[in-house]
Amino acid sequence: MKLVLPLCTLRDWRDSDAEALARHANDRDVWLNLRDAFPHPYRLEDAHRFLAMVAKQDPITFFAIEVDGEAAGGIGLMLHTDVERLTAELGYWLARPHWGRGIMTAAVRAFALDRMREHGLVRLVALPYARNAASCRVLEKAGFVLEARMRQAVIKDGVVQDQMLYALVRSEPVGRARTC
Repeated sequence: MKLVLPLCTLRDWRDSDAEALARHANDRDVWLNLRDAFPHPYRLEDAHRFLAMVAKQDPITFFAIEVDGEAAGGIGLMLHTDVERLTAELGYWLARPHWGRGIMTAAVRAFALDRMREHGLVRLVALPYARNAASCRVLEKAGFVLEARMRQAVIKDGVVQDQMLYALVRSEPVGRARTC
């Protein structure tokens, strides 16, 4: 995949991204807004391990956000299965020097529409921590709608906190739906 946007490019990860990935991902403030599977500190060996895992994905669901010629963040999907197979969870992060420039809003908007089309998805969800107002705003500007505040839903860095549930739903029907 390659999506060229005015502020960034969304593309496949490359082995040559390892150093930039380790440098940008090794930021406590980035880590505080992500799942614990994202290590901190983030070392070069973590970058190599991640890039090797992405290379084995089928389909590939994790992509680089390239800014000013280098990988400066990531965006991806966790595809759901079974009765939720038309839904995926969206996740993303961006290096601190690029915060507040509209890069993530543009990336989320373009990525969401492209991946929904690519995977035949009806619904994308995103679950930012309630204290992450910037991420909530990114989602709202990208067209996601707040559906719920899940109280005391997660623990991060030893703190139990609320999580928000945002969703983007494709407007056209996919199949015949029944109501209860």
